[in-house]
Amino acid sequence: MAEHLSQSELDYPFKLMEYFNGFRISKAIFSACELGVFDLLLDSQKPLTAVEVAQKLGTSEDGIERLLDLLVAIEILEVELMQGAAYYNSTDVANLYLAKSSPKSLHSLIIYHSQTIYPLWNNLVDAVRSEEEMLKFMGLMNSTWVIDGHDIAIAFNLSCFKSIIDLGVTIKHFAGCSGALAREIAKEYPSSTVMVLDLPEVIQSAQRHFAQQNDTICFQEGDFFDGEIPSADLYILARIIHDWKDDKNTKLLKKIYSACNKGGGVLIAEALLFENRRGPTMVQTFSLNMLVQTEGKEHPPSYYTHLLTEAGFRDVQVCRTGKSYDAILALK
Repeated sequence: MAEHLSQSELDYPFKLMEYFNGFRISKAIFSACELGVFDLLLDSQKPLTAVEVAQKLGTSEDGIERLLDLLVAIEILEVELMQGAAYYNSTDVANLYLAKSSPKSLHSLIIYHSQTIYPLWNNLVDAVRSEEEMLKFMGLMNSTWVIDGHDIAIAFNLSCFKSIIDLGVTIKHFAGCSGALAREIAKEYPSSTVMVLDLPEVIQSAQRHFAQQNDTICFQEGDFFDGEIPSADLYILARIIHDWKDDKNTKLLKKIYSACNKGGGVLIAEALLFENRRGPTMVQTFSLNMLVQTEGKEHPPSYYTHLLTEAGFRDVQVCRTGKSYDAILALK
């Protein structure tokens, strides 16, 4: 396989990441067909807003907007921004193959794939149930930061921050900071002290399953939402803000601002949407996925800038890495 891969693919697994997320793309198209999105847009004879689509199909506005945005990102729908509102319209391909009324409609095939084939593929591998879900999630995050952590670490020059705390990844039903991102930060800035703060069960699992010889990072048990946050120069929030609603995010960022040393800051690692709602496709799939997994969603840079400014931070900087995750740095 390696001989067929370009050097860029060996440097970063773009194609593999695309394959990993392929099931989400399929399910988004399946769901849009089942909901009647393509039939509605074809019959309307004019572009519709997400609110109008939600009202006509009886869906949530938030959920349908995320679905429509993903369909735009994969070029099945089109969107036009007019006076601050997004208007969605079908493409010729969607009208020809995805609308039920078309003579070349693939609607019946899609429904069969969605309702019969798709669930069966869930049993392709007999999952081993002996390990806790938390450990599976920690493995996911460990793999994520093994390939993406370095880009986050070098997105900005963090050498001026001598004490750094990675606030882990804690979401509903899952928790798990393995320490992989903290290790990348520690490798890049050996003169800084890097600590991981997460729930007791997470820290204990991380030390049992993901510890490495000659680790330079340290672990501390805690709860950054309900407990005290130790003072530090820099706090890392990697894939945390996107999990929660605005009020909880604002409360957390204000709490971090209070604990942060003067001249310190916060580094946020998230998958950033484009401001024009046209992608990136992978991030649109992430956002749609979160509709079924957490209470959060993915956002464009302007969202994080607003949150950070409201919490008291200044000098917000954004760095798009060109990989799966981007970085935002704000100072106190």
